[in-house]
Amino acid sequence: MTQSVVVQVGQCGNQIGCCFWDLALREHAAVNQQGIYDEAISSFFRNVDTRVVGDGGSISKGKICSLKARAVLIDMEEGVVNEILQGPLRDVFDSKQLITDISGSGNNWAVGHKVFGSLYQEQILEKLRKSAEHCDCLQCFFIIHSMGGGTGSGLGTFLLKVLEDEFPEVYRFVTSVYPSAEDDVITSPYNSILAMKELNEHADCVLPIDNQSLFDIISKIDLMTNSGKLGTTIKAKSLVTSSAGAVKKRHQKPFDAMNNIVANLLLNLTSSARFEGSLNMDLNEISMNLVPFPQLHYLVSSLTPLYTLADVNIPTRRLDQMFSDAFSKDHQLIRADPKHSLYLACALMVRGNVQVSDLRRNIERLKPSLQFISWNQEGWKTSLCSVPPVGHSHSLLALANNTCVKPTFMELRDRFTRLYKKKAHLHHYLQIEGMEESCFMEAVSSLSRLIEEYNQLDATKSMPVEDLPRLSIAM
Repeated sequence: MTQSVVVQVGQCGNQIGCCFWDLALREHAAVNQQGIYDEAISSFFRNVDTRVVGDGGSISKGKICSLKARAVLIDMEEGVVNEILQGPLRDVFDSKQLITDISGSGNNWAVGHKVFGSLYQEQILEKLRKSAEHCDCLQCFFIIHSMGGGTGSGLGTFLLKVLEDEFPEVYRFVTSVYPSAEDDVITSPYNSILAMKELNEHADCVLPIDNQSLFDIISKIDLMTNSGKLGTTIKAKSLVTSSAGAVKKRHQKPFDAMNNIVANLLLNLTSSARFEGSLNMDLNEISMNLVPFPQLHYLVSSLTPLYTLADVNIPTRRLDQMFSDAFSKDHQLIRADPKHSLYLACALMVRGNVQVSDLRRNIERLKPSLQFISWNQEGWKTSLCSVPPVGHSHSLLALANNTCVKPTFMELRDRFTRLYKKKAHLHHYLQIEGMEESCFMEAVSSLSRLIEEYNQLDATKSMPVEDLPRLSIAM
């Protein structure tokens, strides 16, 4: 079985990463009650004999001794990483796989990318190589970061180029959290635009997540639970409640619950790599089937159910309703409506007691309402993992390569243009060695080319599907 390494960068990346490891441990504990170190656990965890001095002796079989996450934690401030090291997951992380500074990147992409990138490149490479050495068959690096801050956007995208140069055969899946229009970081449009150019050039797949979309989802959960529409109980001290056990006020931004949704996305994305199923989907198949052109590698994700065991006890959604939910705009992790845009391809990753016939029936039911590009009318990729999420009978993650991602990029460009017209805050960037105004121009041109590619695809929506002759195969 293959292994993956998670690289969590900046405050947001490390907070989501921490949620992911917590959920992954709970999931494996529920499935593997014998405490045996098996292939499923080995995909994201090492089994270490802590009595061995030095690097710790890795144990490939037998009882679980001490699990260590296949992770590299990077932040240019110490706060969040120190919190993790003092929290309940402190023993899961190898202290030798952490990189921190004390000054922070000051919400400046150039500081993260140019200053800290150069300063920490060798250390980052050393940690990545060490993580790779501990893998029998390294398949993927998962990078988790935000686009609006300095470290996540700057150092997070610097890391992508390092990975591409050092591990060209290993997939680079990036989970990028995009700032909302009401973001409190005034320079976030600059940071996001500069980071987008790096994502365009060096990532294999990007899963864009919109902070506003996450907040809207959590607000809906709050409304449903307060109105009693769920007809259920909310667990005290859950990820959608405060430490006092009361539901968080609607206008507070419950980042723990928002991070929890993203962590669940990663958990479901990797389920086929971790568990057996009648129809497994490898991570390389996602890139192969969903990315028809190199730069169009942005996949819109939707998740159902949106609740986890840690959140709310809710009645199970009917299977067919779950498929309908995955294509509704309320379940998208960016503000988008894929049903009214053009699909290049779509993957359905189902977990639990679901049959292939259920998959086929729902695809046939939904197809008339979805518009696929003319040359890929059957652009579906499906997987069935037999192990459901903890506390549920089944779940569905949909990944869509869909032109509905375009408005997110257009809004980002508009916010950048408003700030850049005034040259506001530009001097903070230009004082960094290696930064020139041409860096901004190249970045916005890169984004404009991407938007134009989506425009060209959208222009084909009204074209009739060619009735191409099919190859007949004699049985």
